[in-house]
Amino acid sequence: MDPMTLFALANGAVSAVKAGCKLYRDIKGAAGEVKDVLKDMDDQFKKLHPPDKPASPEARKQFIEEKEKVKELNRKANAEEHTGIYTEIGEKLGEYYDNFYKCLAIMEEEERRAEQEVYSGDASLGKRALQRVLMRKQLEQMSVDLRELMVYQSPPELGALYTEVEAMMKHMGETQRSLIAKQMRDEDAVKLRRKKRMDRVHIDIALGIAGVFLASSIGLSFTMVIQDRIAKYPHLGTGIIPKTEEQRRLEALPKVWTGR
Repeated sequence: MDPMTLFALANGAVSAVKAGCKLYRDIKGAAGEVKDVLKDMDDQFKKLHPPDKPASPEARKQFIEEKEKVKELNRKANAEEHTGIYTEIGEKLGEYYDNFYKCLAIMEEEERRAEQEVYSGDASLGKRALQRVLMRKQLEQMSVDLRELMVYQSPPELGALYTEVEAMMKHMGETQRSLIAKQMRDEDAVKLRRKKRMDRVHIDIALGIAGVFLASSIGLSFTMVIQDRIAKYPHLGTGIIPKTEEQRRLEALPKVWTGR
C-alpha cells in the first residue's frame, strides 16, 4: 500500500461527497410545485433583457438550460431520487475515512522504521518527511471541510449522517491502524527471512564454485606433474628398466666367435 495512492483515493472520495451534497441540496430544494420557480425565472430574465435590449443567443440558450435543469431537479425530488444520493454520500464518506486511517497508519509505520533502519530510497529524508507532513495536514483539512459542509451547510440529515459515519469510522480506523502496522511488520519479517535464505543460497553457490575451481586446479596440477615426469622418464610405468651407459657401450662392441 502506497500513502500517495491512498491520499489520492481519499481526495477523490471527498470531491464525490462535496458533489453529492450539492446535488442533494439542489434536488431537495426543488421539491414541490415548480411553476412558481419557473415564472420567477422568466420575470428575472425579462428584467435583465427588455425588448429594447434583447438577449444574445448564448444568453437565451443558457437560460433555457437553467430552466430545464430546474425541471429535472424537480422531477428527481418528487421521485425521491435524493434518497439514493444520500446513500452514495454515506458510502463515499466511509471510503474517505477508510483511506484516511490507512494512510495515517502507513505513514506512522514508516516513521517508526526511519528510527530503526538505514534509509536507502531515492528521495532524501527531508523530502519524505515534508511529504508526510503535508499529506497529514491535507487529510486533516479534508475532515474539517467535510464537517463544515455537511453539518453547517447541508440539510440536518446530512449533518447527522456525517456524525454517525465519523464515529463509526473512528473506531474502525483505530483497529485498522493496529492491523495494518502488524501486517507491515509481518511482511518485513517475511522479507528478512527470504533475504537470509537467498544470502545462504548465494554463499552455498559461491562455496560450490570455489570448491569446483580448487578441485580443477589440483587435478590440473597433478596432470602437469605427471606429464612432466613421463617426458623426463619415459620408462616409468612400462616395467622396463633402462640400461646404463656402460651396458649400452658393451653391447655396441663386436661379438667374438669362440667356436662353442
